[in-house]
Amino acid sequence: MKTILQIGAGKSTSYLIKYLAEQAQTKGFRYIIADMNLSLARQIVPENDHITLINLNIFEEEKRKNLIRKSDLVISMLPARFHQAVAKDALTYGKHLVTASYISKEMKAMEHEVIEKGLVFMNEIGLDPGIDHMSAMKTINEIKEKKATMLLFESFTGGLVAPESDDNLWHYKFTWNPRNVVLAGQGGTAKFLQAGTYKYIPYHKLFTRTEFLEIEDYGFFEAYPNRDSLKYQSVYGLENIRTFFRGTIRRVGFSRAWNIFVQLGMTDDSYIMENSENMTRRDFLNAFLPYSPYDSVETKFRLHAGIEQNDDVWFKFQELELFDNSKKIGLKDATPAQMLQKILEEKWTLKPEDKDMIVMYHKFGYDLNGEKKQIDSHLVVIGEDQIFTAMAKTVGLPVGIAAIKILFGEIHRPGVHLPVEKEIYEPVLKELAQYGIIFKEKEVPIKCYNPDYGLNT
Repeated sequence: MKTILQIGAGKSTSYLIKYLAEQAQTKGFRYIIADMNLSLARQIVPENDHITLINLNIFEEEKRKNLIRKSDLVISMLPARFHQAVAKDALTYGKHLVTASYISKEMKAMEHEVIEKGLVFMNEIGLDPGIDHMSAMKTINEIKEKKATMLLFESFTGGLVAPESDDNLWHYKFTWNPRNVVLAGQGGTAKFLQAGTYKYIPYHKLFTRTEFLEIEDYGFFEAYPNRDSLKYQSVYGLENIRTFFRGTIRRVGFSRAWNIFVQLGMTDDSYIMENSENMTRRDFLNAFLPYSPYDSVETKFRLHAGIEQNDDVWFKFQELELFDNSKKIGLKDATPAQMLQKILEEKWTLKPEDKDMIVMYHKFGYDLNGEKKQIDSHLVVIGEDQIFTAMAKTVGLPVGIAAIKILFGEIHRPGVHLPVEKEIYEPVLKELAQYGIIFKEKEVPIKCYNPDYGLNT
């Protein structure tokens, strides 16, 4: 009996667990879920002849290696920093590997040995990265098959709160790792290509440079640039394109307010704040404002942010109770980013009945026989509740589908992959459509085209 071992069973794995449990029963393989905390898995599936739940600390080296040795394919749903240990074991024992994370330099360095052993190491097969790659490559290749020349590609993804559960002024709740949200954009300058010119945006300017989008039936959104769009230009086969941009979607107004946190320094994760365990929210905010024997924290904040009392941004910060002095945040030896995360988690965590929403939007501009054309493509997925979220669905299902297809030989080309080849993305997208993960495409009339700026400028 074939065996799939999944290491990691966090909140983004609910759909993956449900899907693989069903597949294990119908296709007759063994499915092992291993994690330190199996509470989510136990809510979703019972143990039986096909499904086994095992407590595992990733640092229990012998236990981890023994589980990997006895499996045929390993899925790592751990934080990205732990994939390398799992990948080394998978390579040592000759096992296929699937992750939803970006391909690291260390993972790529294994490729020669992975190919020698005839293994498939599939990465970037979640939502973003994952569904974004597959859906983009499908349309890009269809355009190329018409002998057209690609001029522009833009891609945006956001994990948001669904309209029916949107009950705060930021129009946002955590659907992914809150730490990643707080630290978004740090660690490098955003790089992209726009109208033939390379553009660079440092972190302290990132949230002031947004692009606006409209999604049919869902209204207007904004997007800020991802760190490095350019690394995918050659991967997508778009070396000669004039515009190449990837970004993150938020509701309009989010970035302007979030930029205040950035400018104050409250997203910094590089140092420990003294006496952090005794700080109230008001103390925390005041630590980043100038001293004044006369002005209140509220006045200093508005002066620093350049806002008035009737500004929408002011109400956003009031809603977070940042001026409250009644209770301590309660984190010892914490960084500013950790303090901010704790405050936001108390306000932005999904309630049990809340629904989240995934929005993905692609724009393709091309020249066909001298005629400029544009295709807009978008995906909207609404979650069911706090457990079966749209985020878990769009991350977990591609992972599960790819794992099954690798296990049974439908995807078999050895190497360290991301899903940009037709033999990978075509069957995965086809099965995703059965679960309602479907893009809507439409051709957009070109009002004007300036080669120095882009389409519809």
